[in-house]
Amino acid sequence: MLLKIVSCTTLCYLAAAGSLVVLLVLLAVYFYVHNGMGICESKKRMDGKTVIITGCTSGIGRETARDLAKRGARLIMACRNLEAADRLKEELIKESGNEGIVTRKLDLSSFASVREFARQVNSEEERLDVLIHNAGTAQLFKKMVTEDGVEMTMATNQYGPFLLTHLLIDLLKRSKPSRIIIVASQLYVLARLNLDNVNPTTSLPGYLYYVSKYANIVFSLELARRLEGSGVTVNCLHPGLISTGIWKALPPPFSWMLSFLLNLLSKTVEQGAQTTIHLAVSDEVSDISGKYFVDCKERELFCGVKDEAQAKKFWELNETMVKLEPSDPKI
Repeated sequence: MLLKIVSCTTLCYLAAAGSLVVLLVLLAVYFYVHNGMGICESKKRMDGKTVIITGCTSGIGRETARDLAKRGARLIMACRNLEAADRLKEELIKESGNEGIVTRKLDLSSFASVREFARQVNSEEERLDVLIHNAGTAQLFKKMVTEDGVEMTMATNQYGPFLLTHLLIDLLKRSKPSRIIIVASQLYVLARLNLDNVNPTTSLPGYLYYVSKYANIVFSLELARRLEGSGVTVNCLHPGLISTGIWKALPPPFSWMLSFLLNLLSKTVEQGAQTTIHLAVSDEVSDISGKYFVDCKERELFCGVKDEAQAKKFWELNETMVKLEPSDPKI
C-alpha cells in the first residue's frame, strides 16, 4: 500500500512538474514572439506607384492592403473571391480616401485564370512597381487536384505565382526600380523538395504546405539571381506565427488545439503584415535582393534551401508544370 501511495504521489509531482515545464515553454515562446516583433518604421508615401497584392481579403494580406492604400498607392487586389474583395475595396476607400483601388479576379490554382489576369493587367496598366505574392492555401488531409491536374496546395502557393511572375515581368522591368515580394514561412525547415515528384497528388496536403513554403524560398533566390541587374529586386519573408484563416478547414480536434495555441502565441495580423510592408515601401531595402526577412530584418537561411543546382533544376520543372509557351516572357 505504501508503494502505491508513493508511486501515486510521485506521479502527481511528475505531472505537476511537466505541466510547469510546458507552461514555462509557452510563456518563453510568447515573450519571444511579442518582444521580437519588427515594425515597419518607414513613412514613405506610395503616390504614383502601382502595387498588386494577391489574396488580400483576410489576414496579413488585408492589413498590407490597408496600409498601402493609406500611403496612396494604386492598389490592385487580386483575389479569388471578388465579392469579398469588392467589400474590402469600399472599406479601404472610405478609410483612406484613396480612389485608386481596384479588384481583379485571380485564382492562382488555375493557369487559365492567371493568364487572363496577367493579360488584363498588361493591357490596362502603364506600370507595376510592386508585386506581392501573398495568397496561400493549406489543407491537412483533404487531397485536391486542380483543373490543370496539379496538386492544389502546390498550384496555389508556388506554380501559380511562378507563372504570374513570368507573365508580368516585362511590365515590372519597364517600371524599374520595382520589387517582387514573396510571403514564405519559417516552416520551410520542416520540408524538402522532391525533384522526382513535383506534382505530389498523393501526398498529405498538410505536409505539402511546408513544401510549398520551401519552394517559395528556392524560387525567390533563383529569381533574384536571374533578375540581377534588371532593376527588379526579389525578397521573401516569414511573417511570424499568425492566427489567420489559412488553416480554417482543419477539422476538430485539430482546429481546437491550433486555435488555442494561436490565440496564446501568435502575432496579430497587423503585426504580421509589417515585414511585407517594410519590403514594399522602405528605401533601406531598395537595393537589396535575394534575401530572407523576419521581423523587418535579414535572416540567414539553412544551407539546403540555398542549393543553386537544386534551384536551377526546380526552375526548369516549374516551367514544365505551368506549360510556359514560346510567346511567354522568359526570365
